[in-house]
Amino acid sequence: MTEAILLVGGKGTRLRPLTVHTPKPMVPAAGVPFLTHQLARARAAGVEHIVLATSYLAEVFEPYFGDGSALGLSLEYVTEEEPLGTGGAIRNVAGRLRSGPDEPVLIFNGDILTGLDIGALVATHRDSGADVSLHLTRVADPRAFGLVPTDANGRVTAFLEKPQTPEEIVTDQINAGAYVFRRSVIDTIPAGRPVSVERETFPDLLSSGAHLQGMVDSTYWLDLGTPQAFVRGSADLVLGHAPSPAVPGRCGERLVLESATVAADAKLSGGTVVGEGARIGAGARVHGSVVQAGAVVEENAVITASLIGAGACVGARSVLTDTVVGDGATVGADNELRAGARVWCDTTLPPRSLRFSSDQ
Repeated sequence: MTEAILLVGGKGTRLRPLTVHTPKPMVPAAGVPFLTHQLARARAAGVEHIVLATSYLAEVFEPYFGDGSALGLSLEYVTEEEPLGTGGAIRNVAGRLRSGPDEPVLIFNGDILTGLDIGALVATHRDSGADVSLHLTRVADPRAFGLVPTDANGRVTAFLEKPQTPEEIVTDQINAGAYVFRRSVIDTIPAGRPVSVERETFPDLLSSGAHLQGMVDSTYWLDLGTPQAFVRGSADLVLGHAPSPAVPGRCGERLVLESATVAADAKLSGGTVVGEGARIGAGARVHGSVVQAGAVVEENAVITASLIGAGACVGARSVLTDTVVGDGATVGADNELRAGARVWCDTTLPPRSLRFSSDQ
């Protein structure tokens, strides 16, 4: 297998304000745009040619990655004029593929962090003779996902959307967002209109008698669709819990990029990332968080499981837990934010304007 389609067109609405100025796959995770990790893992698995299906802020991708040669890849970009869904996006880029009709094409989503053995998924596809093979993973609570039961040989038997009652939960296997398609199957997806592979393409293929194979791989898997998940994924990359050859440094408790400055008595832990040109003040404590390029964390601030956007500032003694501060925003001194708080880009919170009592 030498080529893949990478779906990077989503608006990342659940990630706002992280995605106000930046498409979701380009938000930094462990010091580089998240997409870099996916491209590097695909290249390590032997993929050589990748077509990126773009839409939202499509103009950002090519200036950063170019033709892909710096990563040892050949990259092409196709932009949707109107949102086409997962299936429609796949069909929309089909003309850029180079594979023959029976050759495998890897397809993966631009917001999944995974330790999937890509080579094993391709081998499963070839060995089973499947038309489409799906990466499946097991989760403790599958109610937020589509269930994919399989028979004793791993062949998919149904697609069940987001069950809510115990009787509907017939398996803990879910669609993990990576597929291998027989090239000719891609051409059967309707062109020029929105299509969901999960709700239309896969069920239709199954009902027509096509062979859909599931491969359960329960290594690391995380959907980065929320700010909390994104911050956790970045920390896991730095800690080495999630594999990537693109982390720009050694795995450990902290990753401090070049030109960032950290006070001698500041404490960084839990996979914290400090971006280029960022500054961490004296006595500050930052755990399991992302401090993006040019951001400032002033003295004695305490930040936990949070993301501080590019050029943002967190004032002295402020306490942030499970919080997102958008690009260019300012949180004044002596504030406390927690429980999923989001500060919009370029907003200013005055000093001592937000506090939570200990009994809340």
